[in-house]
Amino acid sequence: MLINIYSLHLKNKAIIINLFFQLTSLSIIIAIFNRKDELFELLNSLSHQSDKDFELIIVDDGSRIALLPTVELFQEQMDIKFFRKENSGPGLSRNYGAKRAKNDWLVFLDSDVIVETDYIENIKKNLRENPCDAFGGADKAHKGFNLMQKAISYAMTSVLTTGGIRGNRNAVTKFQPRSFNMGVNKEIFLKVGGFSDMRIGEDPDFSMTLWENGYTTKFYDNIGVYHKRRADVAKFSKQVYQFGCARPILNQRHPKYTKLTFWFPSVFLLGYLVAIIHYLFWNSGLLLTCYGLYTVLVFFHALIVTRNISIASMALICTYIQMFSYGYGFLKSWLKLNILKQSPEEAFPKHFR
Repeated sequence: MLINIYSLHLKNKAIIINLFFQLTSLSIIIAIFNRKDELFELLNSLSHQSDKDFELIIVDDGSRIALLPTVELFQEQMDIKFFRKENSGPGLSRNYGAKRAKNDWLVFLDSDVIVETDYIENIKKNLRENPCDAFGGADKAHKGFNLMQKAISYAMTSVLTTGGIRGNRNAVTKFQPRSFNMGVNKEIFLKVGGFSDMRIGEDPDFSMTLWENGYTTKFYDNIGVYHKRRADVAKFSKQVYQFGCARPILNQRHPKYTKLTFWFPSVFLLGYLVAIIHYLFWNSGLLLTCYGLYTVLVFFHALIVTRNISIASMALICTYIQMFSYGYGFLKSWLKLNILKQSPEEAFPKHFR
């Protein structure tokens, strides 16, 4: 009798363990357009995971170069499924991959990231110990990144620039998982309709849709990814300009989560122009002094964070580029939507097609 009870106990324990692993089975989805070299680096990092129990789905969003040969290099090391489709943007391509995923949890990664060897292991551990409906992690700069990539990483993640919203549990706003490092329960993902047709800003749009439907999102400390981002200031400027254009569209879609702080880059830009005019025509440098103090603060903070004077100097430049480009994009979009009364699709057709 005791033996039977003990056997039953072991059997029940095995069932519980198996149930847990079924509930935390992961499908990693990568939507990609070109970027063959970055895809190789990401797949290489995934192939060295301490926990190899995951499915990998790669969706080629109409790339102009062949990606399949790169994928084939890793087919014997991981459970990989490769799909190629016409270009529709990252959000709809992720939806395409999600519908073909076999597991209960979807993890979205951008093609320009690298993950640590315990990335999958830590996701499963977090879901067991700190459950939620959707989650995200930080993005950071790898020690092997070039100086510009590290400078851009600072500008995008610092509390003095973005409020730390992209990589910090203690960010100034509620944490929004971003598509470069995002996980969500598949059933919930499909229930809310997945990502929208927005090509820019589709990930905060999705996060706010989750909130509006009563679902929870959490930040997990130990699943950060190394995000390479744009390699030069021109591409970086264009990217953050597009982010700025997307924000008033998001505000229109999700008015409950509109914040005055979204205006900060535009106010920063307009204030700088006023300060220049004030100095040229009234010979007063009072307003420019305020920008000078901010400049000093950002430089020394970047120096403390990066411990490199070259990166700190470049980070300062990237911070101003980010503020000006995002601020201009936000202001332009706000005027089109709220003064000219244009629809988002009319104002920014390339953001939807």
